[in-house]
Amino acid sequence: MIKVFKFGGASVKDADSVKNVLRVLEPYRDEKIAVVISAMGKTTNALERLLHAYFYHTDMLEEEFNFVRDYHFKIIGDLFPDKNHEVYGDVAGVFASLKSWLENAPSDNYDYEYDQIVSLGEIISTKIVSAYLNMSGMENLWVDARNIIRTDNTYRDAKIEWDKTSELVKGLMKFHREKIYITQGFIGGTSENISTTLGREGSDFSAAILAWSLDAEKVAIWKDVPGVLNADPKYFDNTIKLDQLSYHDAIELAYYGASVIHPKTIKPLQNKKIPLWVKSFVEPKEKGTVIQSDRDGLVVPSFIFKMNQVLVTIAARDFSFIAEQNLRDIFHEISKLRIKINLMENTALSFSICTDWDERKIPELIKSLEDEFMVKYNRGLELVTIRHYDQQTIDRVTVNKDILLEEKSRYTVQMVMRDLNCVDE
Repeated sequence: MIKVFKFGGASVKDADSVKNVLRVLEPYRDEKIAVVISAMGKTTNALERLLHAYFYHTDMLEEEFNFVRDYHFKIIGDLFPDKNHEVYGDVAGVFASLKSWLENAPSDNYDYEYDQIVSLGEIISTKIVSAYLNMSGMENLWVDARNIIRTDNTYRDAKIEWDKTSELVKGLMKFHREKIYITQGFIGGTSENISTTLGREGSDFSAAILAWSLDAEKVAIWKDVPGVLNADPKYFDNTIKLDQLSYHDAIELAYYGASVIHPKTIKPLQNKKIPLWVKSFVEPKEKGTVIQSDRDGLVVPSFIFKMNQVLVTIAARDFSFIAEQNLRDIFHEISKLRIKINLMENTALSFSICTDWDERKIPELIKSLEDEFMVKYNRGLELVTIRHYDQQTIDRVTVNKDILLEEKSRYTVQMVMRDLNCVDE
């Protein structure tokens, strides 16, 4: 049976981390495994800065390019003492292609440029990891995900062509002589061989796509946490590890923004009843969390924190009701800019959305609406979602907070809040 493993950026952030991937894989060296690997460390953030410098013609282009290149060659130097190893030339070739791209004027499509540049983080990462595993005696075959994950050309949020992808994956990952394949998360390609990406943090989704295509036995996502916790330890003390989750609860948590699982990951696995394990690459022998049934398994409140939120409130200029045609026009602009709504509320006179702040998209949205509507907005907010809440859990997260918007359902409460110690922008 085939297994699919996914390693995120934190698990390959430096040479020691790459060596640890070998240790994690060692017990499985005789099994059939498709390994999905993200860009190293914070490379995606760095490539986004590089893209910004390129697209907006700032004077930071060379500095950002050198930062990304030097970071990777430091890791290569630590892993491969033989300076004649082919990985040096292999990765240098990727950076040469990137530099050549940056020497041309950008198109007017930011999202297209994003996918051509930022997708290279995963290409470089997997070339390094694959070469290190081969050098260490763990034979593997490197596969370019852009050749097997077939998508449309919706840049930065590409849609999967499932049947064609399954055909391509099965055609290339045959698992005869090779027991381990190394490929990239987050990226795909169109039928015209143009690179696409699947959405930020999309490597989990890539693992699910491969598992669905290969009818895998299971998927394991290796993280720097012991499993799925009921809250992000960055924002919450005394977190509790959840030993098991139903597909339904996992989908709900991911949908509301739980950072441990990408929102699109669960459904393909649920459709084929493929269990998903979230395990620690620090303590790989520990059990972790398993997501595998349709029965309720979540027995404690779970907290999801989304920071850097903006609340946009839209009202008709003539103080009339917000009617269906108003909502149609508003959603048209939201859809055109591909803004993802985290929470919304409709009243007689206004319509409000809470979404992630984006320095390009949100000002453009506001500008597009101001001719027809009065638009007000608050930045620097946080959105807290509690799944299986009670009043005690609500009280716990609202200390010294001003609640601007609250919505409750039977199992979930969401609150858009402002810290009373902060001045609204």
